[in-house]
Amino acid sequence: MTKWQGSVTHASEAEKAWARVRASLRESAGVRLFEQWLKPIELIPGEDRDTIRLALPSAFMTNWVRNHYADRLVLEFKQILPNVRTVQIETRAPGRAAVVLAIEPVADAIPAKPVADPLPVETKPTSKSVAEPVQATMKFGVDPSLKPAPAPVVTLAPVGVPAERPPLDPRYTFARFVVDPSNKVAFNAAKVLAEPGPVRFSPLFLHSGTGQGKTHLMHAIGHAFLEHNPHAIVLCMSAERFMYDFVASMRARDTHAFKQRLRGADLLLIDDLQFIAGKDATQEEFFHTVNEIMAAGKRLVISADRCPQALEGVEARIVSRMSVGLVADIKAPDLVLRRTILDRKLVDLPDMRVPTDVLDLLASRIHANIRELEGALNRVVAYAQLTGDTIDLDFAIATLGEVLRGAQKRVTIDEIQKLVSAHFELKPLDLISARRARAVARPRQIAMYLAKRLTTRSLPEIGRKFGGRDHSTVIHAVRKIEELRDSDRDIDAAVRVLMRELEG
Repeated sequence: MTKWQGSVTHASEAEKAWARVRASLRESAGVRLFEQWLKPIELIPGEDRDTIRLALPSAFMTNWVRNHYADRLVLEFKQILPNVRTVQIETRAPGRAAVVLAIEPVADAIPAKPVADPLPVETKPTSKSVAEPVQATMKFGVDPSLKPAPAPVVTLAPVGVPAERPPLDPRYTFARFVVDPSNKVAFNAAKVLAEPGPVRFSPLFLHSGTGQGKTHLMHAIGHAFLEHNPHAIVLCMSAERFMYDFVASMRARDTHAFKQRLRGADLLLIDDLQFIAGKDATQEEFFHTVNEIMAAGKRLVISADRCPQALEGVEARIVSRMSVGLVADIKAPDLVLRRTILDRKLVDLPDMRVPTDVLDLLASRIHANIRELEGALNRVVAYAQLTGDTIDLDFAIATLGEVLRGAQKRVTIDEIQKLVSAHFELKPLDLISARRARAVARPRQIAMYLAKRLTTRSLPEIGRKFGGRDHSTVIHAVRKIEELRDSDRDIDAAVRVLMRELEG
C-alpha cells in the first residue's frame, strides 16, 4: 500500500468514526445541547493516525467544548480507533489562521466545573449572527487586514445535562412557598414581577440570611414568567457563575457572545451578588449588563445575603442601581412559620408518619434557616426508612443529636422552672417540692417535659433538678404531657407558648 493510499484509508476511517461519535453525542446530549454546541464541530482530514483534529467556528465555542467534552471525545474515538491518542480542537474561520487547542490540561486553562454545577441556559435558540467588531480584532493583535468572520451568537447550556429551559428547581414554585408576615412583601413583589405586561419595577433585589427562601422565590419567578411567556429567554445563574463565564469569555477572546447572551435575556436572575465583591473587572461588566437590561425595560432579579448598602466591596454605582427598583427583605422564620413549613414538607412524604412532638422538636430547636430545618426532617425520615425503626421523639433526638446541639439556644432548667412557675402563678420552689396537688404536679410535669425537649440534660440530671426525683418520674412526666397535648387543647397551647418564649 502506498503512502497516498494509507492516507486515504485513514481519512476514510476517521470520517466513519466521526459519524459514529456524532451519533453517540446526539443521543446522549439531547437535541438542544447538540445543536448549539456539538453540531458545528467539523472533522479536519489529516495523515496522523494518532491524532484527530476537530474544528469549531469561534474561540468561545472551542473553549467550552474543550472544557466539557474533551475526555468524552477521546474515549469515544478510542473505542472506535484504538490508535488515537490525542484529540485536537481548533478554531477555524474564513480569513483566520487556525488556533489549536489540544485536550491535555494547560496551565492557564479555565478549570472545568462539576457536571452537577448548572450553567444558565436560554429557553429558545438564537438564530441571529453578529459580526465580530474589527476594533476587538485589532486589540488582540490579529492582522486587521484580514476580514473578520461572522461569529454566531452562542448560549451556554448545562454541563452535560441538556435542557430546554433554565436550570430551575421544579420544587421552587409560588404554590409551594409558605407565606407569612416575615416574607410577605418579598413574595408579593416576586409575583408582580413575574406577571405578563409592562414591567412595574426592575430590578427586584431580595436579601436575607442563608436558607431563608431567596432562591426559592427567584426560581418561582422564573417558572411563573415562563408559564406566561413560554418562548421567553430566561437566564438563571449565581454571581459566581457570572464571573466564571465572563472570565472564560475573556480568555477565549469572545466577550461579545457573552454580552449578547446576557443582554438578550427577557428575564435575568442572578443569585448571591455578594460573591463578586472586590472583583473589579466582573463588577464593570455586571454594571453594564444591568444598565442594558434596565434600559431595555426587561426584568432583572438580584439576591444577596444583605441589603445593597451593606454590600462591602461592591461599587457604589452598582449599589445605586440595585436601589432604584424594589428592595425586599426576608426575615428569619419564627416558630409558627417553621412548624407550618414542616407540615407542608410532609405533603411530599405521604407514606411516612412523623409524630407531632417530633415536628415540634425540629421547629423549636432548628431555627437558623429553613434549609437546615428541611434537611433535618429528611434525615429523620431517611434513617427511619433505612433502619425500619418507628419515628418517635427518642429516635429523632438520637438521629439528630449533633444537629440539635449545634442549633440549640442554651436554655437552662432554671430558666424553664422560672418561666413555668410564672405562667401557672406558682413559686419556683413549688416545682421542686413534694406537693402532689394537680395544680402543682401538672406544671411540674410540663417543666420536666420542656427540660427534656429543650436541654441536653440526661433524665437523672433533670430528676435531680426537680427535688431529687428519680429518672422514671421524668419519663412518666414526658409521656403524660405528650398524651395530654393530643387530647387537651389548653395543655397544648400552654406548652406552645412556653416553648416560644424560651426560644426567644
